[in-house]
Amino acid sequence: MAIIALLLAAAAVAIDQILKLLVTSNLQPNSGFHVINGFLKIFYIQNRGAAFGMLQNQRWLFVVVTLTISAVIIYALFQYRQHNFFSYAAGTLIIGGGIGNLIDRMMYGYVVDYISVSFFPPIFNFADCCVTVGTVFLMIHILFFSDLNSSAEKVIRTK
Repeated sequence: MAIIALLLAAAAVAIDQILKLLVTSNLQPNSGFHVINGFLKIFYIQNRGAAFGMLQNQRWLFVVVTLTISAVIIYALFQYRQHNFFSYAAGTLIIGGGIGNLIDRMMYGYVVDYISVSFFPPIFNFADCCVTVGTVFLMIHILFFSDLNSSAEKVIRTK
């Protein structure tokens, strides 16, 4: 299953890079168009920071953090013994999204962001969605399916 998770992560990277190529080939930075008026807009920006534009121009910090987290998750995909859908999906999505944005940082020095929704001011991309959903899946796995949760329940019951 770990190999399948890595292949799916590679597919997520490919989808991310294709979408970014479409955006950069058809739009100038700081321009876009409405897909659903008043709700969804494709708007190309060059993000030199992290989420919400924090930590601007810290490219190498993001590279090191992404490589470290990806290595830990790849190790866990092969070594962890209590995988379920949520843990495999979390690993797949976090690696795929992280590597997708890592490629941008290495090639351009910034991340290509392009999804703008009316109810969420920051502009983001497919890779960001993968990392976010993957993190939610990881939290679900830890809270409801992992040994950490059952150990915590045992401690609470004995008190």
